[in-house]
Amino acid sequence: MLRAAAAAAAIFPARFAAAPAVAAAEDLRSPLLRVLGTLRGGRSSVLLGRRARFCSNSSDTEAAAAAEAEAKAEDATVAEGEADGKASSAIVPTNPQIEDCLSVVALPLPHRPLFPGFYMPIYVKDQKLLQALIENRKRSASYAGAFLVKDEEGTDPNIVTGSDSEKSIDDLKGKDLLKRLHEVGTLAQITSIQGDQVVLLGHRRLRITEMVEEDPLTVKVDHLKEKPYNKDDDVIKATSFEVISTLREVLRTSSLWKDHVQTYTQHIGDFNYPRLADFGAAISGANKLLCQEVLEELDVYKRLKLTLELVKKEMEISKLQQSIAKAIEEKISGDQRRYLLNEQLKAIKKELGLETDDKTALSAKFRERIESKKDKCPPHVLQVIEEELTKLQLLEASSSEFNVTRNYLDWLTVLPWGNYSDENFDVHHAQKILDEDHYGLSDVKERILEFIAVGKLRGTSQGKIICLSGPPGVGKTSIGRSIARALNRQFYRFSVGGLADVAEIKGHRRTYVGAMPGKMVQCLKSVGTANPLVLIDEIDKLGRGHSGDPASALLELLDPEQNVNFLDHYLDVPIDLSKVLFVCTANVIEMIPNPLLDRMEIIAIAGYITDEKMHIARDYLEKNTREACGIKPEQVEVTDAALLALIENYCREAGVRNLQKQIEKIYRKLCSLFVKGYQMSQKTRRLSVSQQMRKLVVVMVLQQKMRF
Repeated sequence: MLRAAAAAAAIFPARFAAAPAVAAAEDLRSPLLRVLGTLRGGRSSVLLGRRARFCSNSSDTEAAAAAEAEAKAEDATVAEGEADGKASSAIVPTNPQIEDCLSVVALPLPHRPLFPGFYMPIYVKDQKLLQALIENRKRSASYAGAFLVKDEEGTDPNIVTGSDSEKSIDDLKGKDLLKRLHEVGTLAQITSIQGDQVVLLGHRRLRITEMVEEDPLTVKVDHLKEKPYNKDDDVIKATSFEVISTLREVLRTSSLWKDHVQTYTQHIGDFNYPRLADFGAAISGANKLLCQEVLEELDVYKRLKLTLELVKKEMEISKLQQSIAKAIEEKISGDQRRYLLNEQLKAIKKELGLETDDKTALSAKFRERIESKKDKCPPHVLQVIEEELTKLQLLEASSSEFNVTRNYLDWLTVLPWGNYSDENFDVHHAQKILDEDHYGLSDVKERILEFIAVGKLRGTSQGKIICLSGPPGVGKTSIGRSIARALNRQFYRFSVGGLADVAEIKGHRRTYVGAMPGKMVQCLKSVGTANPLVLIDEIDKLGRGHSGDPASALLELLDPEQNVNFLDHYLDVPIDLSKVLFVCTANVIEMIPNPLLDRMEIIAIAGYITDEKMHIARDYLEKNTREACGIKPEQVEVTDAALLALIENYCREAGVRNLQKQIEKIYRKLCSLFVKGYQMSQKTRRLSVSQQMRKLVVVMVLQQKMRF
């Protein structure tokens, strides 16, 4: 090979002098560059140890003669090696009677035409056709005609249709199949048959003349040859050089094309311009109709032009593929680089003690939480926390068990173990707060003060559960809030009206997805103390469903003898709720289950009389409503007569909730009068009506037959 390169350099010193020695060596090592590079020089090509020469006028006759002698010596050496059986070649032996193949079996090709010099595997599903091919191969007449199938009318050849079209082709026989075949095809040698797979090797072009047999389809053919051409024509040379140049550009980026070239150079004969055109069209990814057009073209120049168009398109596709691959590679490499840098940064911070990993940081946070409560926390809880912390270090951060353990430790360490607020058993202080928040209810206040006095003597307010019963709007919930303020306890309220799931009180098992502790554990986390006042609202409206009986679950919660070791299903450790003061509210005590009612002390709130409602409306409701509406006291005056008329005519229920609604309605009317444009001075922003008119505003509003 090196000798051939030296001879070519002797013939074309200018071209080879310009190229580096390394590039020349690479050209000789690569089959593709060996073929295309020598054709681009326009002088010689080395293929299978043979040399195809393109004559030209050269001044260096002696160098040309030396190269010619060397080429003949090489040819003789290769011929001798082939005779001895030492040279290996993948060329299927050609039948010497190939010219006599005037009648062949027609094989339909659904996807692409077969070009001379190329292998193509196809699947033959027609058993009769497959058997005919096997019989031909046994008779040493292993040739068939490969013809591209035409697209059905009304279909787009650029759209992939799937296996339906192939199935319809297999169903066609005789003349119907002949109509669907292109006239020009390829004489193909059957190199192997394995099952229903047949491997074909293209040899030369054929044209169908007439049908001989219908099943399997056998046709008479004419062998086609290229039209005569002048191989020294400058236009043909220029076109072929451009094809070669384009192929070289594509081959630099596509490894698949290199494999095509390597296989092709092992099986073709003399390399010439027609074969170059076939090669370019065959390995391109062009549309099958464009490839068929190249196959049918017998004019070498036109065939080269068609191939040039195909390989140019292939080069553009290759460039686009390169740009897409480069963009994706840059993105992936950028993400990988960022990930590696982040990991290195974490490692550096960890070595310097500036940062720890997630599990270590979580363990440190949980230990810091429990450290301040270690003296007050029960020993069995500390043991569970230590066991869970040890398990946390052994689990992978991506596992589901890790998240369950982390949430469990979060709840265990955040609870106020042994943290109690200082209670205030001052009876006078409690009396003052109750009078500030409520008017009247002397019997109720007296019972609450007795309860506080007993707690002062005992040192704790632990005892029976208080249940405030009465009609809506009498202030049951606000009394519970006042008791919490008087005792200096944190206040927490939750309603059990319509509650039908026991898990709302006792929590879910940790094995469930989205498991949560019960209301009492959530209460302790929210208030931050172990002795809050918990108001259980609407206890007479408990529900009952398929998830259990909440009323029975409340027995353990409210019984002073049992709630010392209250067990929540989520935490699964006993919690002392004996210091918690429970206050319940109900409208109808008859609706409360008897076992639950037996554990409560009922304080009945009957309602308010007219005089009490007047004081409540004047001292509490009217004042709060005026502030909520943004009206100043000097702007509006509500007379006692107006309030009395309102109470006696529109608010005769036991509570004061409806009275509050009517007072809010009056003030909304007054706000509307202000906004609608009554003359107001800029300094006082007072209604420009007489003193007598201002006093009658509320009365006028009441006289308008409003629907309360």
